[in-house]
Amino acid sequence: MIVPASVKQSPGMAFRNVYSTLLLIFCTIIVIAVIIDGNTKLASVMHPSITVIILFVGLIWLSMVEGGQASLVGLPPVQMKLYEDSHPSTHRIMKVVNRGDNLDRYLMGRQFLVLALVFVENLCGDPLDKSLQVLGMPIIINKIFLNTGLALFFMTAMLGKISAQVIASRCMLDYVNNLFALFTFQVSRLIEASGLLHCCYLAQIFFSWAAGQPLETKEAKRSWIGQILFWGRVLMSLAILGMSFAVTLSALFHGQTTMWDGVPDGVAVVLFFVFMMIVGMLEGMQIAFFAVARMTEEERSRSFWAKRTCDVLFEGDGRNLPGFMVGRQMCVTLCFFIIARVTTIELPEGDENIFGVTDGIQALFNTGLLGALITTIVASITWQLVASAFPMAFLSTPITFFFMRFCLFLEWTGLCQGSWVVATIQRKFFGFKRDEVYIGTAEERAALRIQASKDAGENANTGKSDALDEDGEYNVRPGHLYPGVPTLPPDFGHRTHTLEDIQELEEELTQHMLEVENRLKDLQAEKDQLLEMKRIRSAMSQQSQPQTDEEMEA
Repeated sequence: MIVPASVKQSPGMAFRNVYSTLLLIFCTIIVIAVIIDGNTKLASVMHPSITVIILFVGLIWLSMVEGGQASLVGLPPVQMKLYEDSHPSTHRIMKVVNRGDNLDRYLMGRQFLVLALVFVENLCGDPLDKSLQVLGMPIIINKIFLNTGLALFFMTAMLGKISAQVIASRCMLDYVNNLFALFTFQVSRLIEASGLLHCCYLAQIFFSWAAGQPLETKEAKRSWIGQILFWGRVLMSLAILGMSFAVTLSALFHGQTTMWDGVPDGVAVVLFFVFMMIVGMLEGMQIAFFAVARMTEEERSRSFWAKRTCDVLFEGDGRNLPGFMVGRQMCVTLCFFIIARVTTIELPEGDENIFGVTDGIQALFNTGLLGALITTIVASITWQLVASAFPMAFLSTPITFFFMRFCLFLEWTGLCQGSWVVATIQRKFFGFKRDEVYIGTAEERAALRIQASKDAGENANTGKSDALDEDGEYNVRPGHLYPGVPTLPPDFGHRTHTLEDIQELEEELTQHMLEVENRLKDLQAEKDQLLEMKRIRSAMSQQSQPQTDEEMEA
Protein backbone atom coordinates (compact mmCIF):
# COMPACT_ATOMS: atom_id res chain seq x y z
CA MET A 1 0.00 0.00 0.00
CA ILE A 2 1.27 3.46 -0.87
CA VAL A 3 1.31 5.58 2.26
CA PRO A 4 1.16 9.39 1.88
CA ALA A 5 3.78 11.52 3.53
CA SER A 6 1.32 12.96 6.02
CA VAL A 7 0.51 9.52 7.45
CA LYS A 8 2.86 8.55 10.27
CA GLN A 9 4.54 5.21 9.58
CA SER A 10 5.34 2.64 12.23
CA PRO A 11 9.04 2.32 13.15
CA GLY A 12 9.14 -1.18 11.67
CA MET A 13 7.66 -0.02 8.35
CA ALA A 14 10.03 2.95 8.18
CA PHE A 15 13.02 0.69 8.88
CA ARG A 16 12.03 -1.74 6.14
CA ASN A 17 11.50 1.12 3.69
CA VAL A 18 14.99 2.49 4.40
CA TYR A 19 17.00 -0.72 4.37
CA SER A 20 15.21 -2.10 1.30
CA THR A 21 15.70 1.15 -0.62
CA LEU A 22 19.40 1.19 0.30
CA LEU A 23 19.63 -2.43 -0.85
CA LEU A 24 18.07 -1.46 -4.18
CA ILE A 25 20.51 1.42 -4.65
CA PHE A 26 23.47 -0.81 -3.77
CA CYS A 27 22.38 -3.56 -6.18
CA THR A 28 21.84 -1.04 -8.97
CA ILE A 29 25.34 0.42 -8.49
CA ILE A 30 27.17 -2.92 -8.56
CA VAL A 31 25.19 -4.20 -11.58
CA ILE A 32 26.04 -1.02 -13.52
CA ALA A 33 29.68 -1.40 -12.43
CA VAL A 34 29.78 -4.95 -13.80
CA ILE A 35 28.36 -3.74 -17.11
CA ILE A 36 30.83 -0.83 -17.35
CA ASP A 37 33.65 -3.34 -16.84
CA GLY A 38 32.33 -5.21 -19.90
CA ASN A 39 31.84 -8.31 -17.78
CA THR A 40 28.42 -9.39 -19.07
CA LYS A 41 27.31 -11.24 -22.18
CA LEU A 42 25.93 -8.15 -23.94
CA ALA A 43 28.53 -5.71 -22.61
CA SER A 44 31.26 -7.94 -24.03
CA VAL A 45 29.94 -7.56 -27.60
CA MET A 46 28.68 -3.94 -27.53
CA HIS A 47 29.51 -0.69 -25.78
CA PRO A 48 28.74 -0.87 -22.02
CA SER A 49 26.71 2.34 -22.11
CA ILE A 50 24.40 0.80 -24.71
CA THR A 51 24.03 -2.28 -22.50
CA VAL A 52 23.06 -0.07 -19.53
CA ILE A 53 20.45 1.66 -21.70
CA ILE A 54 19.07 -1.72 -22.85
CA LEU A 55 18.87 -2.88 -19.22
CA PHE A 56 16.88 0.13 -18.04
CA VAL A 57 14.67 0.18 -21.15
CA GLY A 58 13.90 -3.46 -20.37
CA LEU A 59 13.06 -2.60 -16.75
CA ILE A 60 10.82 0.30 -17.78
CA TRP A 61 9.06 -1.86 -20.37
CA LEU A 62 8.67 -4.67 -17.84
CA SER A 63 7.03 -2.25 -15.41
CA MET A 64 4.52 -1.28 -18.08
CA VAL A 65 3.80 -4.96 -18.86
CA GLU A 66 3.22 -5.79 -15.18
CA GLY A 67 1.29 -2.63 -14.36
CA GLY A 68 -0.69 -2.92 -17.57
CA GLN A 69 -1.86 -6.39 -16.60
CA ALA A 70 -3.06 -5.16 -13.20
CA SER A 71 -4.98 -2.37 -14.92
CA LEU A 72 -6.51 -4.29 -17.80
CA VAL A 73 -7.81 -7.18 -15.70
CA GLY A 74 -9.32 -4.77 -13.18
CA LEU A 75 -11.11 -2.33 -15.51
CA PRO A 76 -13.66 -4.52 -17.40
CA PRO A 77 -16.35 -4.19 -14.69
CA VAL A 78 -16.18 -0.38 -14.93
CA GLN A 79 -18.44 1.27 -17.48
CA MET A 80 -16.23 2.72 -20.20
CA LYS A 81 -18.34 5.86 -20.58
CA LEU A 82 -17.24 6.94 -17.09
CA TYR A 83 -13.68 7.55 -18.31
CA GLU A 84 -14.17 8.05 -22.05
CA ASP A 85 -13.40 11.78 -21.90
CA SER A 86 -10.93 11.88 -19.01
CA HIS A 87 -8.76 8.92 -20.13
CA PRO A 88 -8.89 8.55 -23.94
CA SER A 89 -5.96 6.12 -24.28
CA THR A 90 -7.33 3.88 -21.53
CA HIS A 91 -10.71 3.94 -23.23
CA ARG A 92 -9.12 3.04 -26.57
CA ILE A 93 -7.38 0.00 -25.06
CA MET A 94 -10.42 -1.19 -23.12
CA LYS A 95 -12.61 -1.04 -26.23
CA VAL A 96 -10.42 -3.84 -27.60
CA VAL A 97 -10.02 -5.70 -24.30
CA ASN A 98 -13.78 -5.88 -23.73
CA ARG A 99 -14.42 -7.30 -27.19
CA GLY A 100 -14.58 -11.08 -27.59
CA ASP A 101 -11.76 -13.12 -26.06
CA ASN A 102 -9.14 -10.41 -26.44
CA LEU A 103 -8.33 -10.31 -22.73
CA ASP A 104 -7.27 -13.97 -22.80
CA ARG A 105 -5.16 -13.32 -25.91
CA TYR A 106 -3.49 -10.32 -24.33
CA LEU A 107 -2.67 -12.20 -21.12
CA MET A 108 -1.16 -15.06 -23.09
CA GLY A 109 1.04 -12.75 -25.17
CA ARG A 110 2.16 -10.60 -22.26
CA GLN A 111 3.29 -13.68 -20.34
CA PHE A 112 5.91 -14.42 -23.00
CA LEU A 113 6.88 -10.74 -23.15
CA VAL A 114 7.60 -10.80 -19.39
CA LEU A 115 9.87 -13.83 -19.72
CA ALA A 116 11.63 -12.40 -22.78
CA LEU A 117 12.40 -9.14 -20.95
CA VAL A 118 13.71 -11.00 -17.89
CA PHE A 119 15.99 -13.08 -20.11
CA VAL A 120 17.27 -9.92 -21.83
CA GLU A 121 18.01 -8.35 -18.45
CA ASN A 122 19.91 -11.50 -17.51
CA LEU A 123 22.06 -11.09 -20.64
CA CYS A 124 22.68 -7.44 -19.73
CA GLY A 125 23.58 -7.79 -16.05
CA ASP A 126 24.77 -11.32 -15.29
CA PRO A 127 28.60 -11.34 -14.89
CA LEU A 128 30.70 -13.59 -17.09
CA ASP A 129 33.84 -13.73 -14.94
CA LYS A 130 32.67 -14.54 -11.42
CA SER A 131 36.13 -14.02 -9.91
CA LEU A 132 36.48 -10.30 -10.72
CA GLN A 133 36.01 -7.93 -7.80
CA VAL A 134 33.53 -5.09 -8.22
CA LEU A 135 34.49 -1.58 -7.09
CA GLY A 136 37.27 -3.06 -4.96
CA MET A 137 34.80 -4.70 -2.58
CA PRO A 138 35.50 -8.10 -0.99
CA ILE A 139 34.95 -11.15 -3.19
CA ILE A 140 32.19 -12.26 -0.82
CA ILE A 141 30.05 -9.43 -2.23
CA ASN A 142 30.41 -11.01 -5.66
CA LYS A 143 29.37 -14.39 -4.36
CA ILE A 144 26.33 -13.10 -2.48
CA PHE A 145 24.92 -10.56 -4.92
CA LEU A 146 26.44 -11.12 -8.37
CA ASN A 147 27.31 -14.79 -8.70
CA THR A 148 23.87 -15.80 -7.41
CA GLY A 149 22.03 -13.16 -9.46
CA LEU A 150 20.45 -11.56 -6.38
CA ALA A 151 21.50 -8.02 -7.35
CA LEU A 152 19.74 -8.25 -10.71
CA PHE A 153 16.78 -9.95 -9.04
CA PHE A 154 16.26 -7.10 -6.57
CA MET A 155 16.49 -4.54 -9.36
CA THR A 156 13.94 -6.38 -11.48
CA ALA A 157 11.57 -7.15 -8.61
CA MET A 158 11.52 -3.63 -7.17
CA LEU A 159 11.92 -1.47 -10.28
CA GLY A 160 10.19 -3.57 -12.92
CA LYS A 161 7.56 -5.66 -11.20
CA ILE A 162 6.21 -4.99 -7.71
CA SER A 163 6.34 -1.17 -7.83
CA ALA A 164 4.36 -1.19 -11.08
CA GLN A 165 1.68 -3.45 -9.67
CA VAL A 166 1.48 -1.39 -6.46
CA ILE A 167 0.70 1.72 -8.50
CA ALA A 168 -1.55 0.10 -11.09
CA SER A 169 -3.67 -1.71 -8.51
CA ARG A 170 -4.79 1.70 -7.20
CA CYS A 171 -4.39 3.90 -10.30
CA MET A 172 -5.59 1.66 -13.15
CA LEU A 173 -7.04 4.47 -15.25
CA ASP A 174 -4.01 6.75 -15.09
CA TYR A 175 -1.43 3.98 -15.47
CA VAL A 176 -2.46 2.88 -18.98
CA ASN A 177 -3.62 6.29 -20.22
CA ASN A 178 -0.61 6.73 -22.54
CA LEU A 179 0.71 5.58 -25.90
CA PHE A 180 3.41 3.42 -24.29
CA ALA A 181 0.70 1.28 -22.67
CA LEU A 182 -1.11 1.05 -26.00
CA PHE A 183 2.12 -0.02 -27.72
CA THR A 184 2.78 -2.68 -25.06
CA PHE A 185 -0.78 -3.95 -25.37
CA GLN A 186 -0.48 -4.28 -29.14
CA VAL A 187 2.90 -6.04 -28.91
CA SER A 188 1.38 -8.58 -26.52
CA ARG A 189 -1.47 -9.19 -28.94
CA LEU A 190 1.01 -9.55 -31.81
CA ILE A 191 2.98 -12.19 -29.90
CA GLU A 192 -0.21 -14.21 -29.38
CA ALA A 193 -1.26 -13.76 -33.01
CA SER A 194 2.14 -15.03 -34.21
CA GLY A 195 1.19 -18.54 -33.11
CA LEU A 196 4.22 -19.14 -30.89
CA LEU A 197 1.99 -19.96 -27.93
CA HIS A 198 -0.94 -21.57 -29.74
CA CYS A 199 -0.25 -25.02 -28.31
CA CYS A 200 -1.59 -23.53 -25.05
CA TYR A 201 -5.02 -23.59 -26.66
CA LEU A 202 -4.80 -27.38 -26.77
CA ALA A 203 -4.27 -27.37 -23.02
CA GLN A 204 -7.11 -24.85 -22.67
CA ILE A 205 -9.53 -27.13 -24.53
CA PHE A 206 -8.36 -30.25 -22.69
CA PHE A 207 -8.66 -28.86 -19.16
CA SER A 208 -12.03 -27.32 -19.91
CA TRP A 209 -13.22 -30.74 -21.11
CA ALA A 210 -11.63 -32.50 -18.12
CA ALA A 211 -13.49 -30.16 -15.77
CA GLY A 212 -16.75 -31.17 -17.40
CA GLN A 213 -17.55 -27.65 -18.59
CA PRO A 214 -17.53 -26.43 -22.18
CA LEU A 215 -14.98 -23.76 -23.04
CA GLU A 216 -16.81 -20.45 -22.92
CA THR A 217 -16.22 -17.91 -25.63
CA LYS A 218 -17.62 -14.49 -26.50
CA GLU A 219 -16.91 -14.89 -30.21
CA ALA A 220 -18.69 -16.48 -33.15
CA LYS A 221 -17.69 -19.93 -34.37
CA ARG A 222 -14.63 -19.88 -36.63
CA SER A 223 -15.09 -20.28 -40.38
CA TRP A 224 -13.35 -23.19 -42.11
CA ILE A 225 -10.55 -20.84 -43.16
CA GLY A 226 -10.23 -19.66 -39.57
CA GLN A 227 -10.08 -23.27 -38.40
CA ILE A 228 -7.27 -24.05 -40.84
CA LEU A 229 -5.28 -21.01 -39.73
CA PHE A 230 -5.88 -21.77 -36.05
CA TRP A 231 -4.88 -25.44 -36.12
CA GLY A 232 -1.97 -24.65 -38.43
CA ARG A 233 -0.56 -22.31 -35.81
CA VAL A 234 -1.21 -24.90 -33.10
CA LEU A 235 0.88 -27.46 -35.00
CA MET A 236 3.59 -24.88 -35.65
CA SER A 237 3.67 -24.00 -31.95
CA LEU A 238 3.96 -27.67 -30.96
CA ALA A 239 6.87 -28.11 -33.38
CA ILE A 240 8.67 -25.02 -32.04
CA LEU A 241 8.12 -26.15 -28.44
CA GLY A 242 9.47 -29.63 -29.23
CA MET A 243 12.53 -28.11 -30.92
CA SER A 244 13.09 -25.79 -27.97
CA PHE A 245 13.03 -28.71 -25.55
CA ALA A 246 15.41 -30.73 -27.73
CA VAL A 247 17.94 -27.88 -28.03
CA THR A 248 17.75 -26.90 -24.36
CA LEU A 249 18.03 -30.45 -23.01
CA SER A 250 20.93 -31.21 -25.38
CA ALA A 251 22.75 -28.11 -24.11
CA LEU A 252 22.04 -29.06 -20.49
CA PHE A 253 23.27 -32.64 -20.87
CA HIS A 254 26.48 -31.41 -22.53
CA GLY A 255 27.21 -28.55 -20.10
CA GLN A 256 26.62 -25.87 -22.75
CA THR A 257 24.59 -23.39 -20.68
CA THR A 258 25.42 -20.58 -18.25
CA MET A 259 24.67 -22.85 -15.30
CA TRP A 260 26.87 -22.30 -12.24
CA ASP A 261 30.28 -23.94 -12.42
CA GLY A 262 30.56 -27.19 -10.55
CA VAL A 263 26.92 -28.23 -10.98
CA PRO A 264 26.77 -31.65 -12.69
CA ASP A 265 24.90 -31.80 -15.99
CA GLY A 266 22.32 -34.22 -14.66
CA VAL A 267 21.64 -32.01 -11.66
CA ALA A 268 21.21 -29.02 -13.99
CA VAL A 269 18.48 -30.91 -15.88
CA VAL A 270 16.73 -31.76 -12.60
CA LEU A 271 16.95 -28.14 -11.42
CA PHE A 272 15.46 -27.00 -14.71
CA PHE A 273 12.31 -29.05 -14.18
CA VAL A 274 12.13 -28.41 -10.43
CA PHE A 275 12.17 -24.64 -10.82
CA MET A 276 9.64 -24.82 -13.65
CA MET A 277 7.36 -26.77 -11.29
CA ILE A 278 7.83 -24.13 -8.58
CA VAL A 279 6.94 -21.37 -11.04
CA GLY A 280 3.94 -23.39 -12.18
CA MET A 281 2.69 -23.85 -8.62
CA LEU A 282 3.01 -20.14 -7.88
CA GLU A 283 1.38 -19.10 -11.16
CA GLY A 284 -1.52 -21.48 -10.61
CA MET A 285 -2.00 -20.56 -6.96
CA GLN A 286 -3.11 -17.02 -7.72
CA ILE A 287 -5.75 -18.33 -10.15
CA ALA A 288 -6.92 -20.93 -7.63
CA PHE A 289 -7.09 -18.36 -4.81
CA PHE A 290 -9.32 -16.09 -6.86
CA ALA A 291 -11.52 -19.05 -7.81
CA VAL A 292 -12.07 -20.25 -4.23
CA ALA A 293 -12.76 -16.68 -3.11
CA ARG A 294 -16.09 -17.04 -4.95
CA MET A 295 -16.94 -20.29 -3.16
CA THR A 296 -18.83 -20.65 0.10
CA GLU A 297 -17.10 -21.61 3.32
CA GLU A 298 -18.79 -25.01 3.14
CA GLU A 299 -17.33 -25.67 -0.30
CA ARG A 300 -13.86 -24.63 0.84
CA SER A 301 -14.14 -26.87 3.91
CA ARG A 302 -14.40 -30.07 1.89
CA SER A 303 -10.61 -30.30 1.89
CA PHE A 304 -8.52 -29.93 5.05
CA TRP A 305 -5.60 -28.24 3.28
CA ALA A 306 -7.81 -25.99 1.15
CA LYS A 307 -9.68 -24.80 4.25
CA ARG A 308 -6.48 -24.26 6.20
CA THR A 309 -4.93 -22.35 3.31
CA CYS A 310 -7.98 -20.12 2.85
CA ASP A 311 -8.29 -19.45 6.58
CA VAL A 312 -4.75 -18.08 6.61
CA LEU A 313 -5.06 -16.26 3.31
CA PHE A 314 -8.31 -14.44 4.11
CA GLU A 315 -7.97 -14.00 7.87
CA GLY A 316 -8.55 -10.65 9.57
CA ASP A 317 -9.08 -7.81 7.12
CA GLY A 318 -7.60 -9.81 4.27
CA ARG A 319 -4.10 -8.30 4.23
CA ASN A 320 -2.54 -11.73 3.67
CA LEU A 321 -3.98 -11.88 0.15
CA PRO A 322 -2.05 -8.87 -1.23
CA GLY A 323 0.88 -9.94 0.98
CA PHE A 324 0.92 -13.30 -0.77
CA MET A 325 0.78 -11.59 -4.18
CA VAL A 326 3.90 -9.57 -3.32
CA GLY A 327 5.78 -12.59 -1.97
CA ARG A 328 4.69 -14.66 -4.95
CA GLN A 329 6.04 -12.03 -7.32
CA MET A 330 9.38 -12.08 -5.51
CA CYS A 331 9.62 -15.87 -5.64
CA VAL A 332 8.54 -16.12 -9.30
CA THR A 333 11.00 -13.44 -10.38
CA LEU A 334 13.87 -15.20 -8.61
CA CYS A 335 12.90 -18.49 -10.27
CA PHE A 336 12.80 -16.77 -13.66
CA PHE A 337 16.41 -15.66 -13.25
CA ILE A 338 17.49 -19.13 -12.15
CA ILE A 339 15.75 -20.70 -15.15
CA ALA A 340 17.33 -18.07 -17.40
CA ARG A 341 20.76 -19.04 -16.09
CA VAL A 342 20.01 -22.75 -16.46
CA THR A 343 18.66 -22.53 -20.01
CA THR A 344 20.71 -19.75 -21.64
CA ILE A 345 23.04 -21.50 -24.07
CA GLU A 346 26.75 -20.71 -24.11
CA LEU A 347 28.95 -22.98 -26.19
CA PRO A 348 32.46 -23.59 -24.80
CA GLU A 349 35.24 -22.64 -27.16
CA GLY A 350 35.77 -25.34 -29.75
CA ASP A 351 32.32 -26.96 -29.39
CA GLU A 352 30.28 -27.53 -32.52
CA ASN A 353 26.90 -25.90 -32.97
CA ILE A 354 23.99 -27.82 -31.46
CA PHE A 355 22.62 -30.34 -33.98
CA GLY A 356 25.03 -28.86 -36.54
CA VAL A 357 22.92 -25.77 -37.23
CA THR A 358 24.30 -22.67 -38.91
CA ASP A 359 25.98 -19.90 -36.93
CA GLY A 360 22.97 -17.64 -37.42
CA ILE A 361 20.54 -20.15 -35.94
CA GLN A 362 22.99 -20.92 -33.12
CA ALA A 363 23.12 -17.19 -32.33
CA LEU A 364 19.33 -17.29 -32.00
CA PHE A 365 19.63 -20.26 -29.63
CA ASN A 366 22.15 -18.32 -27.54
CA THR A 367 19.71 -15.48 -26.85
CA GLY A 368 17.82 -17.62 -24.34
CA LEU A 369 14.47 -17.12 -26.06
CA LEU A 370 13.97 -20.88 -26.32
CA GLY A 371 14.10 -21.13 -22.53
CA ALA A 372 11.68 -18.22 -22.26
CA LEU A 373 9.26 -19.97 -24.61
CA ILE A 374 9.42 -23.24 -22.66
CA THR A 375 8.92 -21.45 -19.35
CA THR A 376 5.97 -19.44 -20.67
CA ILE A 377 4.10 -22.46 -22.00
CA VAL A 378 5.07 -25.30 -19.66
CA ALA A 379 5.76 -23.48 -16.39
CA SER A 380 3.27 -20.64 -16.55
CA ILE A 381 0.23 -20.73 -18.81
CA THR A 382 -0.40 -24.47 -18.59
CA TRP A 383 -0.39 -24.42 -14.79
CA GLN A 384 -2.76 -21.45 -14.76
CA LEU A 385 -5.15 -23.40 -16.97
CA VAL A 386 -4.94 -26.39 -14.62
CA ALA A 387 -5.75 -24.16 -11.65
CA SER A 388 -8.69 -22.54 -13.47
CA ALA A 389 -10.16 -25.98 -14.19
CA PHE A 390 -9.47 -27.61 -10.81
CA PRO A 391 -8.99 -24.89 -8.17
CA MET A 392 -9.97 -27.05 -5.19
CA ALA A 393 -7.72 -29.91 -6.26
CA PHE A 394 -4.92 -27.41 -6.73
CA LEU A 395 -5.30 -26.12 -3.18
CA SER A 396 -5.92 -29.48 -1.52
CA THR A 397 -2.23 -30.25 -1.01
CA PRO A 398 0.26 -29.36 1.74
CA ILE A 399 2.60 -28.11 -1.02
CA THR A 400 0.25 -25.20 -1.72
CA PHE A 401 0.07 -24.33 1.96
CA PHE A 402 3.87 -24.40 2.23
CA PHE A 403 4.37 -22.10 -0.76
CA MET A 404 1.72 -19.70 0.54
CA ARG A 405 3.48 -19.49 3.90
CA PHE A 406 6.85 -19.05 2.19
CA CYS A 407 5.54 -16.20 0.05
CA LEU A 408 4.03 -14.51 3.10
CA PHE A 409 7.39 -14.86 4.84
CA LEU A 410 9.20 -13.27 1.89
CA GLU A 411 6.82 -10.32 1.98
CA TRP A 412 7.22 -10.02 5.77
CA THR A 413 11.02 -9.71 5.51
CA GLY A 414 10.59 -6.40 3.72
CA LEU A 415 13.41 -7.20 1.28
CA CYS A 416 11.39 -5.64 -1.53
CA GLN A 417 9.73 -2.95 0.59
CA GLY A 418 11.67 -0.46 -1.50
CA SER A 419 9.09 -1.13 -4.20
CA TRP A 420 6.63 1.00 -2.24
CA VAL A 421 9.17 3.83 -2.07
CA VAL A 422 9.78 3.59 -5.83
CA ALA A 423 6.03 3.45 -6.42
CA THR A 424 5.46 6.56 -4.30
CA ILE A 425 8.14 8.49 -6.20
CA GLN A 426 6.77 7.41 -9.58
CA ARG A 427 3.22 8.19 -8.57
CA LYS A 428 4.11 11.70 -7.38
CA PHE A 429 6.26 12.36 -10.47
CA PHE A 430 3.57 11.34 -12.96
CA GLY A 431 0.69 12.70 -10.89
CA PHE A 432 -1.28 9.45 -10.82
CA LYS A 433 -4.49 9.50 -8.77
CA ARG A 434 -6.56 6.70 -7.33
CA ASP A 435 -9.41 5.52 -9.54
CA GLU A 436 -11.98 6.57 -6.95
CA VAL A 437 -11.08 10.20 -7.62
CA TYR A 438 -12.37 9.89 -11.19
CA ILE A 439 -15.12 7.25 -11.04
CA GLY A 440 -15.93 6.76 -7.35
CA THR A 441 -15.94 3.44 -5.52
CA ALA A 442 -17.59 0.28 -6.82
CA GLU A 443 -20.41 0.78 -4.32
CA GLU A 444 -20.96 4.37 -5.49
CA ARG A 445 -20.99 3.30 -9.14
CA ALA A 446 -23.47 0.52 -8.35
CA ALA A 447 -25.74 2.98 -6.52
CA LEU A 448 -25.63 5.40 -9.44
CA ARG A 449 -26.53 2.66 -11.89
CA ILE A 450 -29.45 1.50 -9.79
CA GLN A 451 -30.66 5.09 -9.44
CA ALA A 452 -30.33 5.54 -13.20
CA SER A 453 -32.45 2.43 -13.70
CA LYS A 454 -35.09 3.85 -11.36
CA ASP A 455 -35.07 7.19 -13.18
CA ALA A 456 -35.53 5.37 -16.46
CA GLY A 457 -38.59 3.60 -15.06
CA GLU A 458 -36.92 0.21 -14.85
CA ASN A 459 -37.08 -2.21 -12.00
CA ALA A 460 -34.16 -1.43 -9.72
CA ASN A 461 -33.76 -5.11 -8.88
CA THR A 462 -32.83 -5.87 -12.48
CA GLY A 463 -30.28 -3.10 -12.66
CA LYS A 464 -26.87 -4.69 -13.03
CA SER A 465 -24.31 -3.17 -10.67
CA ASP A 466 -20.57 -3.07 -11.04
CA ALA A 467 -20.30 -5.68 -8.31
CA LEU A 468 -22.50 -8.02 -10.34
CA ASP A 469 -20.47 -7.24 -13.43
CA GLU A 470 -17.35 -8.15 -11.52
CA ASP A 471 -18.83 -11.43 -10.33
CA GLY A 472 -19.89 -12.27 -13.85
CA GLU A 473 -16.68 -11.27 -15.57
CA TYR A 474 -14.21 -12.56 -13.05
CA ASN A 475 -15.69 -15.80 -11.81
CA VAL A 476 -12.72 -17.99 -12.73
CA ARG A 477 -13.81 -20.49 -15.36
CA PRO A 478 -12.00 -23.47 -16.86
CA GLY A 479 -9.73 -22.49 -19.71
CA HIS A 480 -9.51 -18.80 -18.86
CA LEU A 481 -6.64 -16.80 -17.40
CA TYR A 482 -8.20 -13.69 -15.92
CA PRO A 483 -9.24 -13.97 -12.27
CA GLY A 484 -9.74 -10.24 -11.76
CA VAL A 485 -8.62 -7.93 -9.00
CA PRO A 486 -7.94 -9.27 -5.47
CA THR A 487 -11.19 -9.62 -3.51
CA LEU A 488 -12.21 -11.28 -0.28
CA PRO A 489 -14.83 -14.05 -0.20
CA PRO A 490 -18.35 -12.78 0.56
CA ASP A 491 -18.48 -14.62 3.90
CA PHE A 492 -15.32 -12.82 5.04
CA GLY A 493 -17.03 -9.45 4.64
CA HIS A 494 -15.72 -6.32 2.98
CA ARG A 495 -12.10 -5.32 3.29
CA THR A 496 -11.59 -3.02 6.26
CA HIS A 497 -10.56 0.52 5.36
CA THR A 498 -7.61 1.49 7.49
CA LEU A 499 -6.96 5.01 8.74
CA GLU A 500 -4.14 5.30 6.20
CA ASP A 501 -6.50 4.34 3.36
CA ILE A 502 -9.06 6.94 4.40
CA GLN A 503 -6.47 9.70 4.88
CA GLU A 504 -4.84 8.93 1.55
CA LEU A 505 -8.12 9.06 -0.36
CA GLU A 506 -9.17 12.19 1.55
CA GLU A 507 -5.94 13.95 0.55
CA GLU A 508 -6.32 12.97 -3.10
CA LEU A 509 -9.97 14.01 -3.27
CA THR A 510 -9.13 17.33 -1.59
CA GLN A 511 -6.29 17.94 -4.02
CA HIS A 512 -8.50 16.99 -6.95
CA MET A 513 -11.21 19.35 -5.66
CA LEU A 514 -8.69 22.19 -5.49
CA GLU A 515 -7.52 21.43 -9.02
CA VAL A 516 -11.11 21.48 -10.25
CA GLU A 517 -11.82 24.75 -8.42
CA ASN A 518 -8.69 26.36 -9.89
CA ARG A 519 -9.63 25.12 -13.32
CA LEU A 520 -13.14 26.55 -12.92
CA LYS A 521 -11.67 29.91 -11.85
CA ASP A 522 -9.42 29.92 -14.93
CA LEU A 523 -12.37 29.09 -17.16
CA GLN A 524 -14.48 31.83 -15.54
CA ALA A 525 -11.68 34.35 -16.05
CA GLU A 526 -11.35 33.27 -19.68
CA LYS A 527 -15.12 33.50 -20.08
CA ASP A 528 -15.20 37.01 -18.55
CA GLN A 529 -12.41 38.09 -20.88
CA LEU A 530 -14.27 36.79 -23.92
CA LEU A 531 -17.50 38.48 -22.80
CA GLU A 532 -15.66 41.77 -22.31
CA MET A 533 -14.12 41.50 -25.78
CA LYS A 534 -17.54 40.71 -27.20
CA ARG A 535 -19.01 43.78 -25.44
CA ILE A 536 -16.23 46.03 -26.77
CA ARG A 537 -16.67 44.72 -30.33
CA SER A 538 -20.42 45.26 -30.07
CA ALA A 539 -19.92 48.85 -28.86
CA MET A 540 -17.43 49.59 -31.62
CA SER A 541 -19.78 48.11 -34.18
CA GLN A 542 -22.60 50.35 -33.01
CA GLN A 543 -20.36 53.45 -33.21
CA SER A 544 -19.31 52.64 -36.77
CA GLN A 545 -22.93 52.27 -38.01
CA PRO A 546 -24.52 55.39 -39.70
CA GLN A 547 -26.89 57.31 -37.41
CA THR A 548 -30.63 57.26 -38.03
CA ASP A 549 -32.71 60.49 -38.55
CA GLU A 550 -34.00 60.29 -34.96
CA GLU A 551 -30.45 59.95 -33.57
CA MET A 552 -29.32 62.96 -35.65
CA GLU A 553 -32.22 65.13 -34.42
CA ALA A 554 -31.50 64.12 -30.85
